Amino acid sequence: MSVIALTSASGSPGVTTTALGLALTRSRPTTLLDADPTGGSPILAGYLRGQSMPTDSLIDLYVAHNQGHLREALPQATLTLPDTKVTLIPGVRSHVQAGALGGLWDPLLGALKALGSTGQDTVIDLGRLGLEAAADQLMLGADLTLLVARSDLVALSGARSWAHTLRTRFEELGAGAALGVLLVGPGRPYGTKEVAAVMGVPVVATVEWDPRTAAVFSAGAQVRKLNQSPLVRSLRSADTAITAAVKAATAELIDTREGASG
Repeated sequence: MSVIALTSASGSPGVTTTALGLALTRSRPTTLLDADPTGGSPILAGYLRGQSMPTDSLIDLYVAHNQGHLREALPQATLTLPDTKVTLIPGVRSHVQAGALGGLWDPLLGALKALGSTGQDTVIDLGRLGLEAAADQLMLGADLTLLVARSDLVALSGARSWAHTLRTRFEELGAGAALGVLLVGPGRPYGTKEVAAVMGVPVVATVEWDPRTAAVFSAGAQVRKLNQSPLVRSLRSADTAITAAVKAATAELIDTREGASG
């Protein structure tokens, strides 16, 4: 079982939509953590169409951590998405709250990884890179972190420098294989090989450019034959590729640690 984090170099490449889509289309029980410091609970407002009120789940978990019972409090801080195996930990209501949570991320990451013993995965929406109060501990400590980017020139130009910076940070931790790119809209116009060459980071998975279906995850739209849509089919293929990448990253990290101890 694994913890997978998604982030981006720009404001709207589809991180939240992709993270939610991955969580909803996989067969395993999954916790979806909204750790975007921007605030505003976009999943509650979009996918759930405002039918659930914003919560103080992360603040409650921070208080529970300070009181020494974070793991016991975790189930009470989650919201089960209707008719799914996905439990959501909603994000902060505003960016102001995010600044107080720096001490929560490391222990929360440990608690989320412990869920693996129950057969549960975690997908984390980190939002955009470089924001104040960003949860870098989650990004660097996840089993796999994916930089979400579109395949057009503007998006790749913005993501390239971040990809190089992140690659250096992950390699310093001996976890180079724990960083990859998730490409949205391959072939529009650049393909996976071209993007990997520009980024200097491998493209782990791709998802199709399918705005009509994406609106289901971003705004609660209704679509007939959702499971047959290009986006959902590609999300399932992406999940298979991501699972394989997690196994490879874990094996590399074990080898690195064994080499250091030897």
